[in-house]
Amino acid sequence: MLQRIDLRGQTLSSAELAGVLPRAALDVEAAMAQIRPVIDDVRDRGAAALRDLGERFDGVRPEHLRVPAAAIARALEQLDPAVREALELSIAHNRAGHEAQLPRETTTAIVDGGVVRQRWVPVRRVGLYVPGGLAVYPSSVVMNAVPAQVAGVEQLAIASPPQKAFGGLPHPVILAACALLGAEEVYAVGGAQAVAMFAYGARAETATDRADLAAAGLDGDQLCAPVDVVTGPGNVYVAAAKRAVRGVVGIDAEAGTTEIAVLADATADPGFVAVDLISQAEHDPAAASVLITDSPELADAVDAEIERRVPATKHAERVRTALSGPQSGTVLVADLDQAVAVTDAYGAEHLEVQTENSAAVADRIRNAGAIFVGPYSPVPLGDYLAGSNHVLPTGGTARFASGLNVTAYIKSVQVIEYGETALKEVAAPLTALAASEDLPAHGEAVNARF
Repeated sequence: MLQRIDLRGQTLSSAELAGVLPRAALDVEAAMAQIRPVIDDVRDRGAAALRDLGERFDGVRPEHLRVPAAAIARALEQLDPAVREALELSIAHNRAGHEAQLPRETTTAIVDGGVVRQRWVPVRRVGLYVPGGLAVYPSSVVMNAVPAQVAGVEQLAIASPPQKAFGGLPHPVILAACALLGAEEVYAVGGAQAVAMFAYGARAETATDRADLAAAGLDGDQLCAPVDVVTGPGNVYVAAAKRAVRGVVGIDAEAGTTEIAVLADATADPGFVAVDLISQAEHDPAAASVLITDSPELADAVDAEIERRVPATKHAERVRTALSGPQSGTVLVADLDQAVAVTDAYGAEHLEVQTENSAAVADRIRNAGAIFVGPYSPVPLGDYLAGSNHVLPTGGTARFASGLNVTAYIKSVQVIEYGETALKEVAAPLTALAASEDLPAHGEAVNARF
């Protein structure tokens, strides 16, 4: 089922490797041409456009764009107790994991009497997107909201697509997750239109909109106020919308189709490798599942396990399509050194290392969104309960991008404080530099003080 790419005996640069490795296609530029009218429509018509677009793309015209508090509370009341317990555990684990990411404020004495203080300031308001599509993602509510709360963000607005089966509201498990996190501002808006709403805001359109605002204790007709930062995973249209509004707001990343790479040697359990590849393929027919190994025997055994297991999995057709697609495959390498080079060139969203001395091998990897070490750290652990974030860079962008974390929601502000003596001490070299740049008034602004 998995295609074979044999790189044994070949010496390829990182750029050459990137050209031959399997990769999910993500044409954000082409998608931008399709979403620009959507963004313009939301910016110009607000709530009226959001309802039209919900009907067009989600098959339902939502009566309530802002989800009533009663609906959020009801979703929590009706939540399966086992799911509630799991979500509460996920929230606790992720809160602990993300609190460790908070940077510390520092004060550095540059000269006697002259200091630079490094402050970290949370943005005031964020828009968090939770996708719909082929699955329900309450875990994405957790992954978006927890780091924002840990960062100290004051206002969280969450959007998820309206569901025809639930009267034009987001899926009730999504709403229940919002309730567990204390998130009260939730919108039944999906896709690129949600990103546009976050970037430009939206005015109320109907009496229902105004009633929902009044019920939330808000005056006026601003249904959704603009935010400072938009985060959250989504499809190519969400990625394109983020690119289109970047600069109006901050964004986390342009997440594309999900992917896993498993770096494994002959010591790996082929059953473990197979189920992990299958679990990622379950997300989407375009999902990428890649095995990188120096053991042809392991590759054969994994293929056999996949053929045995796929027919028994719930989403067999989706999985089979993903595993047999050009974005998935087995890459055969000569040895561990080549395996590491190939893994870095691929830059997987999720990377599993199932090798002898797996921790040491994992430490050699430079490019990955998240690294799962050893046979008992499968990717689904990170999806839900590991305490790490599952919103991760895709499409090879792990070369320069990080997974979602608290720094997406905070800004670095440098505070400079020099006394008279300290400024006098640096006046001469400062004046020399200003003159070298033909900016004499810079030097004069310092020397005038003496």
